Amino acid sequence: MLALFDLDNTLIDRQGALGSWAGDFARARGLPEDAAALLRARLRTRAYPDDFVLLREELELRDTADALWREYVEGVARAVRCFTGVLEGLAVLRRLGWTLGIATNGAVAIQHAKLRATGLDAFFDGVTVSEAVGVRKPGRALFEAAAAACGVSLAAGGWMVGDNPATDIVGAGAAGLRTAWVAGTREWVDGPHEPDIVVSSALEAIKMLQELTG
Repeated sequence: MLALFDLDNTLIDRQGALGSWAGDFARARGLPEDAAALLRARLRTRAYPDDFVLLREELELRDTADALWREYVEGVARAVRCFTGVLEGLAVLRRLGWTLGIATNGAVAIQHAKLRATGLDAFFDGVTVSEAVGVRKPGRALFEAAAAACGVSLAAGGWMVGDNPATDIVGAGAAGLRTAWVAGTREWVDGPHEPDIVVSSALEAIKMLQELTG
């Protein structure tokens, strides 16, 4: 059975890592107090090399945009952490015979850096990043590519686990996958392709997938 996972704010605490990096970056450079808040706001939902062209100007930095991007990738990778129990839970899924894949929007460099830094890369049969395939979730082509990267067909079905209602749940549902929404304390807003299960954390979703195996 196939299980695809979103990465940011599903398996790993992206917002926590971003906040930690932004604070360290601003302090190290002696930037004004509101600089860290600006970085967090600009990069809250996504981060690409082009973002640092504007940030360089806004913060009046001498570094090149490319150098700032590399510093961001390295710094966030050092700061990022998996949510509690995720690594252990994924290890159990693998022992139970699940085929596991990552289906994430984002830039290749930062997503792979986070996977390596957390040790998540060891648990997945395939990793699909939107920048590499030229399409973002909720596009069906992203889920097709993610299944293919794992050596299986999307037509065979499977699960998608993610925190974003539109990109992870509605998108995967439309692609024919069953879905587990990592909601935290949020409530589902009525819409197409409601999640098959609603959980508070990725670990809870992983445990439910483990139970399905039995």
